[in-house]
Amino acid sequence: MVGVMRSFAASVDSRYHLKQVTLFCISLHISTSTYETTRQKGSQMGQGLWRVARNQQLQQESYSEQGYLTREQSRRMTAGGISNANHRKQAQGGIDIYHLLKTRKSKEQEGFINLEMLPPELSFTILSYLNATDLCLASCVWQDLANDELLWQGLCKSTWGHCSIYNKNPPLGFSFRRLYMQLDEGSLTFNANPDEGTRFSKGHPPFMSWKRGNQTPQQQLQSWRWLTGWGRASTHFVGVNYFMSKGILDDSPKEIAKFIFCTRTLNWKKLRIYLDERRDVLDDLVTLHNFRNQFLPNALREFFRHIHAPEERGEYLETLITKFSHRFCACNPDLMRELGLSPDAVYVLCYSLILLSIDLSSPHVKNKMSKREFIRNTRRAAQNISEDFVGHLYDNIYLIGHVAA
Repeated sequence: MVGVMRSFAASVDSRYHLKQVTLFCISLHISTSTYETTRQKGSQMGQGLWRVARNQQLQQESYSEQGYLTREQSRRMTAGGISNANHRKQAQGGIDIYHLLKTRKSKEQEGFINLEMLPPELSFTILSYLNATDLCLASCVWQDLANDELLWQGLCKSTWGHCSIYNKNPPLGFSFRRLYMQLDEGSLTFNANPDEGTRFSKGHPPFMSWKRGNQTPQQQLQSWRWLTGWGRASTHFVGVNYFMSKGILDDSPKEIAKFIFCTRTLNWKKLRIYLDERRDVLDDLVTLHNFRNQFLPNALREFFRHIHAPEERGEYLETLITKFSHRFCACNPDLMRELGLSPDAVYVLCYSLILLSIDLSSPHVKNKMSKREFIRNTRRAAQNISEDFVGHLYDNIYLIGHVAA
Protein backbone atom coordinates (compact mmCIF):
# COMPACT_ATOMS: atom_id res chain seq x y z
CA MET A 1 0.00 0.00 0.00
CA VAL A 2 2.86 2.37 0.85
CA GLY A 3 4.54 1.62 -2.52
CA VAL A 4 1.34 2.39 -4.39
CA MET A 5 1.00 5.71 -2.64
CA ARG A 6 4.62 6.64 -3.40
CA SER A 7 4.30 5.79 -7.10
CA PHE A 8 1.10 7.77 -7.31
CA ALA A 9 2.71 10.76 -5.61
CA ALA A 10 5.63 10.63 -8.06
CA SER A 11 3.32 10.65 -11.06
CA VAL A 12 1.26 13.60 -9.92
CA ASP A 13 1.68 16.74 -11.88
CA SER A 14 3.77 19.42 -10.23
CA ARG A 15 0.87 21.86 -10.25
CA TYR A 16 -0.77 19.83 -7.43
CA HIS A 17 0.40 20.76 -4.05
CA LEU A 18 2.14 18.16 -1.91
CA LYS A 19 -0.31 18.71 0.89
CA GLN A 20 -3.24 17.78 -1.33
CA VAL A 21 -1.48 14.62 -2.44
CA THR A 22 -0.79 13.63 1.15
CA LEU A 23 -4.45 14.14 2.13
CA PHE A 24 -5.60 12.03 -0.82
CA CYS A 25 -3.27 9.22 0.13
CA ILE A 26 -4.42 9.26 3.73
CA SER A 27 -8.07 9.09 2.67
CA LEU A 28 -7.28 6.22 0.31
CA HIS A 29 -5.58 4.34 3.14
CA ILE A 30 -8.54 4.93 5.47
CA SER A 31 -11.04 3.78 2.86
CA THR A 32 -9.05 0.60 2.26
CA SER A 33 -8.80 -0.11 5.99
CA THR A 34 -12.54 0.54 6.42
CA TYR A 35 -13.31 -1.89 3.64
CA GLU A 36 -11.19 -4.60 5.26
CA THR A 37 -12.82 -4.01 8.65
CA THR A 38 -16.35 -4.06 7.15
CA ARG A 39 -15.59 -7.27 5.29
CA GLN A 40 -14.36 -8.95 8.48
CA LYS A 41 -17.41 -7.76 10.47
CA GLY A 42 -19.75 -8.92 7.72
CA SER A 43 -18.20 -12.35 7.82
CA GLN A 44 -18.55 -12.49 11.60
CA MET A 45 -22.16 -11.30 11.38
CA GLY A 46 -23.01 -13.95 8.85
CA GLN A 47 -21.51 -16.64 11.05
CA GLY A 48 -23.43 -15.25 14.04
CA LEU A 49 -26.73 -15.30 12.16
CA TRP A 50 -26.08 -18.86 11.09
CA ARG A 51 -25.41 -19.85 14.71
CA VAL A 52 -28.66 -18.14 15.86
CA ALA A 53 -30.71 -19.94 13.20
CA ARG A 54 -29.05 -23.25 14.07
CA ASN A 55 -29.67 -22.71 17.81
CA GLN A 56 -33.35 -21.92 17.18
CA GLN A 57 -33.70 -25.09 15.14
CA LEU A 58 -32.11 -27.14 17.90
CA GLN A 59 -34.35 -25.51 20.50
CA GLN A 60 -37.51 -26.30 18.54
CA GLU A 61 -36.44 -29.90 18.02
CA SER A 62 -35.58 -30.37 21.69
CA TYR A 63 -38.87 -28.71 22.79
CA SER A 64 -41.00 -30.91 20.56
CA GLU A 65 -39.28 -34.05 21.79
CA GLN A 66 -38.67 -33.55 25.51
CA GLY A 67 -40.61 -30.43 26.61
CA TYR A 68 -39.63 -27.19 28.28
CA LEU A 69 -36.81 -28.48 30.48
CA THR A 70 -34.84 -29.96 27.56
CA ARG A 71 -35.30 -26.82 25.53
CA GLU A 72 -34.08 -24.73 28.42
CA GLN A 73 -31.02 -26.97 28.80
CA SER A 74 -30.31 -26.73 25.08
CA ARG A 75 -30.55 -22.96 25.20
CA ARG A 76 -28.18 -22.79 28.15
CA MET A 77 -25.71 -25.10 26.43
CA THR A 78 -25.65 -23.11 23.17
CA ALA A 79 -25.65 -19.63 24.72
CA GLY A 80 -22.20 -18.58 25.77
CA GLY A 81 -23.03 -15.45 27.72
CA ILE A 82 -24.34 -17.05 30.92
CA SER A 83 -21.86 -17.26 33.72
CA ASN A 84 -21.42 -20.10 36.21
CA ALA A 85 -22.78 -17.89 38.98
CA ASN A 86 -26.10 -17.55 37.15
CA HIS A 87 -26.24 -21.36 36.76
CA ARG A 88 -25.79 -21.80 40.51
CA LYS A 89 -28.39 -19.12 41.24
CA GLN A 90 -30.99 -20.77 39.03
CA ALA A 91 -30.23 -24.17 40.52
CA GLN A 92 -30.48 -23.00 44.12
CA GLY A 93 -32.83 -19.99 44.24
CA GLY A 94 -36.59 -20.25 44.74
CA ILE A 95 -39.38 -20.86 42.25
CA ASP A 96 -38.95 -19.93 38.61
CA ILE A 97 -42.42 -18.62 37.76
CA TYR A 98 -41.93 -18.86 34.02
CA HIS A 99 -40.67 -22.40 34.39
CA LEU A 100 -43.62 -23.23 36.62
CA LEU A 101 -46.13 -21.85 34.13
CA LYS A 102 -44.60 -23.62 31.12
CA THR A 103 -43.80 -27.00 32.57
CA ARG A 104 -46.20 -29.72 31.47
CA LYS A 105 -45.90 -33.39 32.34
CA SER A 106 -47.85 -34.49 29.28
CA LYS A 107 -50.06 -33.06 26.58
CA GLU A 108 -53.16 -34.37 28.31
CA GLN A 109 -52.42 -32.19 31.36
CA GLU A 110 -52.10 -28.94 29.41
CA GLY A 111 -54.41 -26.18 30.66
CA PHE A 112 -54.56 -23.27 33.08
CA ILE A 113 -51.97 -23.44 35.83
CA ASN A 114 -53.22 -24.37 39.28
CA LEU A 115 -53.15 -21.14 41.31
CA GLU A 116 -52.46 -23.06 44.49
CA MET A 117 -49.03 -23.98 43.08
CA LEU A 118 -48.08 -20.30 42.76
CA PRO A 119 -46.94 -18.01 45.57
CA PRO A 120 -49.93 -16.43 47.34
CA GLU A 121 -48.96 -12.92 46.24
CA LEU A 122 -49.04 -13.91 42.58
CA SER A 123 -52.29 -15.83 42.95
CA PHE A 124 -54.02 -12.85 44.59
CA THR A 125 -52.69 -10.55 41.88
CA ILE A 126 -54.21 -12.75 39.17
CA LEU A 127 -57.56 -13.03 40.95
CA SER A 128 -57.69 -9.27 41.60
CA TYR A 129 -58.38 -8.69 37.89
CA LEU A 130 -61.68 -10.61 38.11
CA ASN A 131 -65.06 -9.06 38.72
CA ALA A 132 -67.45 -10.33 41.38
CA THR A 133 -69.16 -12.86 39.11
CA ASP A 134 -65.91 -14.40 37.89
CA LEU A 135 -64.50 -14.41 41.39
CA CYS A 136 -67.50 -16.39 42.62
CA LEU A 137 -66.93 -18.89 39.83
CA ALA A 138 -63.23 -19.08 40.73
CA SER A 139 -64.17 -19.88 44.31
CA CYS A 140 -65.68 -23.16 43.05
CA VAL A 141 -62.14 -24.26 42.13
CA TRP A 142 -59.91 -22.30 44.52
CA GLN A 143 -62.19 -21.70 47.48
CA ASP A 144 -59.56 -20.53 49.96
CA LEU A 145 -57.99 -18.11 47.48
CA ALA A 146 -61.12 -16.64 45.87
CA ASN A 147 -62.89 -16.13 49.22
CA ASP A 148 -60.02 -14.12 50.65
CA GLU A 149 -61.19 -10.97 52.42
CA LEU A 150 -58.59 -8.74 50.74
CA LEU A 151 -59.95 -9.53 47.28
CA TRP A 152 -63.53 -8.73 48.23
CA GLN A 153 -62.45 -5.66 50.14
CA GLY A 154 -60.75 -4.39 46.99
CA LEU A 155 -63.91 -5.04 44.96
CA CYS A 156 -66.07 -3.17 47.46
CA LYS A 157 -63.82 -0.11 47.67
CA SER A 158 -63.20 0.08 43.92
CA THR A 159 -66.95 0.12 43.20
CA TRP A 160 -68.24 1.99 46.26
CA GLY A 161 -65.40 4.25 47.29
CA HIS A 162 -66.90 5.42 50.57
CA CYS A 163 -69.12 3.69 53.09
CA SER A 164 -69.51 4.51 56.74
CA ILE A 165 -68.84 0.89 57.65
CA TYR A 166 -65.30 1.15 56.24
CA ASN A 167 -64.30 3.40 59.14
CA LYS A 168 -65.94 1.32 61.87
CA ASN A 169 -64.82 -1.73 63.76
CA PRO A 170 -66.35 -4.67 61.88
CA PRO A 171 -68.98 -6.58 63.84
CA LEU A 172 -68.67 -10.24 64.67
CA GLY A 173 -69.02 -12.41 61.60
CA PHE A 174 -68.43 -9.50 59.20
CA SER A 175 -67.48 -10.47 55.65
CA PHE A 176 -66.58 -8.21 52.72
CA ARG A 177 -68.11 -10.74 50.37
CA ARG A 178 -71.45 -10.39 52.14
CA LEU A 179 -70.98 -6.63 52.19
CA TYR A 180 -70.48 -6.62 48.42
CA MET A 181 -73.75 -8.49 47.94
CA GLN A 182 -75.58 -6.01 50.17
CA LEU A 183 -74.08 -3.01 48.37
CA ASP A 184 -75.01 -4.49 45.02
CA GLU A 185 -78.56 -5.20 46.17
CA GLY A 186 -78.97 -1.66 47.52
CA SER A 187 -77.64 -0.14 44.30
CA LEU A 188 -80.04 -2.21 42.21
CA THR A 189 -82.91 -1.10 44.42
CA PHE A 190 -81.86 2.54 44.06
CA ASN A 191 -81.63 2.23 40.26
CA ALA A 192 -84.92 0.34 39.84
CA ASN A 193 -87.77 1.89 37.90
CA PRO A 194 -90.65 3.10 40.06
CA ASP A 195 -93.03 0.58 38.47
CA GLU A 196 -90.56 -2.25 38.97
CA GLY A 197 -88.88 -1.28 42.20
CA THR A 198 -91.62 -2.24 44.61
CA ARG A 199 -92.04 -5.71 45.92
CA PHE A 200 -95.50 -6.17 44.36
CA SER A 201 -95.09 -4.53 40.97
CA LYS A 202 -96.87 -7.26 38.99
CA GLY A 203 -99.87 -9.36 39.96
CA HIS A 204 -101.24 -9.53 43.46
CA PRO A 205 -99.25 -9.74 46.66
CA PRO A 206 -98.77 -13.30 47.90
CA PHE A 207 -100.74 -12.54 51.05
CA MET A 208 -103.58 -10.74 49.26
CA SER A 209 -106.85 -12.64 49.24
CA TRP A 210 -110.00 -11.84 47.37
CA LYS A 211 -111.92 -12.38 50.57
CA ARG A 212 -111.24 -9.36 52.68
CA GLY A 213 -112.09 -11.23 55.88
CA ASN A 214 -109.05 -13.52 55.49
CA GLN A 215 -106.55 -10.60 55.87
CA THR A 216 -105.01 -9.25 59.00
CA PRO A 217 -105.00 -5.46 59.50
CA GLN A 218 -101.29 -5.29 58.48
CA GLN A 219 -101.99 -7.24 55.30
CA GLN A 220 -104.93 -4.99 54.49
CA LEU A 221 -102.66 -1.93 54.86
CA GLN A 222 -100.04 -3.40 52.56
CA SER A 223 -102.74 -4.37 50.04
CA TRP A 224 -104.02 -0.81 50.07
CA ARG A 225 -100.52 0.51 49.47
CA TRP A 226 -100.10 -1.82 46.52
CA LEU A 227 -103.48 -0.96 44.96
CA THR A 228 -102.99 2.80 45.33
CA GLY A 229 -99.36 2.76 44.19
CA TRP A 230 -98.17 4.31 47.45
CA GLY A 231 -94.38 4.45 47.65
CA ARG A 232 -93.70 3.34 44.09
CA ALA A 233 -92.01 6.60 43.10
CA SER A 234 -89.46 6.49 45.92
CA THR A 235 -87.31 3.47 45.10
CA HIS A 236 -84.20 5.63 45.43
CA PHE A 237 -85.19 6.43 49.00
CA VAL A 238 -85.74 2.71 49.57
CA GLY A 239 -82.22 2.01 48.30
CA VAL A 240 -80.61 4.56 50.62
CA ASN A 241 -82.72 3.37 53.54
CA TYR A 242 -81.57 -0.17 52.79
CA PHE A 243 -77.95 0.91 53.24
CA MET A 244 -78.82 2.53 56.54
CA SER A 245 -80.75 -0.49 57.79
CA LYS A 246 -77.74 -2.72 57.16
CA GLY A 247 -75.38 -0.33 58.95
CA ILE A 248 -73.52 0.43 55.72
CA LEU A 249 -74.31 4.16 55.78
CA ASP A 250 -74.90 6.56 58.63
CA ASP A 251 -78.06 8.61 58.53
CA SER A 252 -76.38 11.96 57.90
CA PRO A 253 -76.34 14.17 54.77
CA LYS A 254 -72.55 14.33 54.76
CA GLU A 255 -72.10 10.55 54.76
CA ILE A 256 -74.72 10.11 52.04
CA ALA A 257 -73.04 12.82 49.97
CA LYS A 258 -69.65 11.10 50.27
CA PHE A 259 -71.21 7.79 49.26
CA ILE A 260 -72.77 9.36 46.15
CA PHE A 261 -69.58 11.24 45.27
CA CYS A 262 -67.44 8.07 45.37
CA THR A 263 -69.93 5.74 43.64
CA ARG A 264 -70.37 5.36 39.88
CA THR A 265 -73.00 2.59 39.82
CA LEU A 266 -76.00 4.77 40.70
CA ASN A 267 -78.40 5.70 37.92
CA TRP A 268 -77.99 9.41 37.19
CA LYS A 269 -81.69 9.95 36.52
CA LYS A 270 -82.69 8.46 39.87
CA LEU A 271 -79.85 10.33 41.52
CA ARG A 272 -81.09 13.61 40.06
CA ILE A 273 -84.55 12.99 41.50
CA TYR A 274 -83.09 12.08 44.88
CA LEU A 275 -80.89 15.19 45.06
CA ASP A 276 -83.76 17.39 43.97
CA GLU A 277 -85.72 16.15 47.00
CA ARG A 278 -82.76 16.05 49.40
CA ARG A 279 -81.26 19.53 49.13
CA ASP A 280 -79.27 19.02 52.33
CA VAL A 281 -77.41 16.13 50.67
CA LEU A 282 -76.93 18.29 47.56
CA ASP A 283 -75.27 21.04 49.60
CA ASP A 284 -72.75 18.62 51.11
CA LEU A 285 -72.16 17.01 47.71
CA VAL A 286 -71.26 20.38 46.15
CA THR A 287 -68.76 21.15 48.92
CA LEU A 288 -66.87 17.93 48.12
CA HIS A 289 -65.76 19.39 44.78
CA ASN A 290 -62.45 21.22 44.56
CA PHE A 291 -62.26 23.66 41.64
CA ARG A 292 -59.04 25.36 42.63
CA ASN A 293 -56.94 26.61 39.68
CA GLN A 294 -59.41 25.20 37.15
CA PHE A 295 -60.67 27.00 34.08
CA LEU A 296 -64.36 27.80 34.42
CA PRO A 297 -65.68 25.54 31.57
CA ASN A 298 -63.54 22.60 32.74
CA ALA A 299 -64.76 23.02 36.32
CA LEU A 300 -68.35 23.11 35.07
CA ARG A 301 -67.81 19.86 33.14
CA GLU A 302 -66.43 18.15 36.22
CA PHE A 303 -69.37 19.39 38.27
CA PHE A 304 -71.93 18.00 35.81
CA ARG A 305 -70.12 14.69 35.65
CA HIS A 306 -70.94 14.08 39.31
CA ILE A 307 -74.26 15.94 39.44
CA HIS A 308 -76.05 15.53 36.13
CA ALA A 309 -77.90 18.51 34.78
CA PRO A 310 -81.65 18.18 34.16
CA GLU A 311 -82.86 17.77 30.61
CA GLU A 312 -84.99 20.91 30.77
CA ARG A 313 -84.54 24.33 32.27
CA GLY A 314 -86.16 24.87 35.59
CA GLU A 315 -85.69 25.65 39.23
CA TYR A 316 -83.40 22.66 39.81
CA LEU A 317 -80.95 23.79 37.09
CA GLU A 318 -80.88 27.29 38.54
CA THR A 319 -80.16 25.81 41.96
CA LEU A 320 -77.26 23.76 40.60
CA ILE A 321 -75.68 26.73 38.81
CA THR A 322 -76.09 28.94 41.88
CA LYS A 323 -74.41 26.41 44.15
CA PHE A 324 -71.63 25.85 41.61
CA SER A 325 -70.99 29.59 41.28
CA HIS A 326 -70.56 30.07 45.01
CA ARG A 327 -68.34 27.00 45.28
CA PHE A 328 -66.16 28.06 42.35
CA CYS A 329 -65.64 31.52 43.87
CA ALA A 330 -64.84 29.99 47.26
CA CYS A 331 -62.16 27.75 45.68
CA ASN A 332 -60.56 30.59 43.68
CA PRO A 333 -60.67 33.79 45.76
CA ASP A 334 -57.49 35.27 44.24
CA LEU A 335 -58.68 34.71 40.69
CA MET A 336 -62.03 36.28 41.45
CA ARG A 337 -60.35 39.40 42.82
CA GLU A 338 -58.01 39.57 39.84
CA LEU A 339 -60.80 39.27 37.27
CA GLY A 340 -63.29 41.27 39.31
CA LEU A 341 -65.87 38.48 39.28
CA SER A 342 -68.62 37.82 41.80
CA PRO A 343 -70.83 34.74 42.24
CA ASP A 344 -73.55 36.53 40.25
CA ALA A 345 -71.12 37.15 37.38
CA VAL A 346 -70.02 33.51 37.43
CA TYR A 347 -73.69 32.52 37.37
CA VAL A 348 -74.20 34.56 34.20
CA LEU A 349 -71.09 33.07 32.59
CA CYS A 350 -72.24 29.53 33.38
CA TYR A 351 -75.61 30.15 31.77
CA SER A 352 -73.86 31.63 28.74
CA LEU A 353 -71.60 28.60 28.45
CA ILE A 354 -74.56 26.20 28.60
CA LEU A 355 -76.43 28.14 25.89
CA LEU A 356 -73.30 28.32 23.75
CA SER A 357 -72.75 24.57 24.15
CA ILE A 358 -76.28 23.88 22.96
CA ASP A 359 -75.89 26.30 20.07
CA LEU A 360 -72.61 24.81 18.80
CA SER A 361 -73.44 21.14 19.35
CA SER A 362 -77.08 21.01 18.23
CA PRO A 363 -77.58 19.87 14.62
CA HIS A 364 -80.88 21.78 14.49
CA VAL A 365 -79.14 25.15 14.81
CA LYS A 366 -78.03 26.18 11.35
CA ASN A 367 -76.54 29.58 12.07
CA LYS A 368 -73.98 29.00 14.80
CA MET A 369 -73.07 31.78 17.18
CA SER A 370 -69.80 33.44 16.28
CA LYS A 371 -67.09 34.38 18.72
CA ARG A 372 -67.79 38.08 18.26
CA GLU A 373 -71.50 37.60 18.98
CA PHE A 374 -70.77 35.56 22.12
CA ILE A 375 -68.40 38.22 23.44
CA ARG A 376 -70.91 41.00 22.75
CA ASN A 377 -73.86 39.19 24.34
CA THR A 378 -71.90 38.05 27.40
CA ARG A 379 -70.36 41.45 28.13
CA ARG A 380 -73.78 43.03 27.75
CA ALA A 381 -75.18 40.70 30.46
CA ALA A 382 -72.14 40.81 32.74
CA GLN A 383 -70.07 43.97 32.55
CA ASN A 384 -66.57 44.33 34.05
CA ILE A 385 -65.45 41.16 32.25
CA SER A 386 -62.47 41.40 29.93
CA GLU A 387 -62.96 40.63 26.27
CA ASP A 388 -59.97 38.26 26.22
CA PHE A 389 -61.37 36.15 29.06
CA VAL A 390 -64.74 35.76 27.33
CA GLY A 391 -62.94 34.89 24.10
CA HIS A 392 -61.05 32.11 25.87
CA LEU A 393 -64.37 30.76 27.12
CA TYR A 394 -65.69 30.56 23.58
CA ASP A 395 -62.52 28.82 22.35
CA ASN A 396 -62.79 26.19 25.08
CA ILE A 397 -66.39 25.31 24.16
CA TYR A 398 -65.60 25.34 20.45
CA LEU A 399 -62.60 23.01 20.79
CA ILE A 400 -63.62 20.68 23.66
CA GLY A 401 -67.41 20.59 23.47
CA HIS A 402 -70.50 20.71 25.67
CA VAL A 403 -70.09 21.54 29.35
CA ALA A 404 -73.04 19.41 30.45
CA ALA A 405 -72.76 16.45 28.06
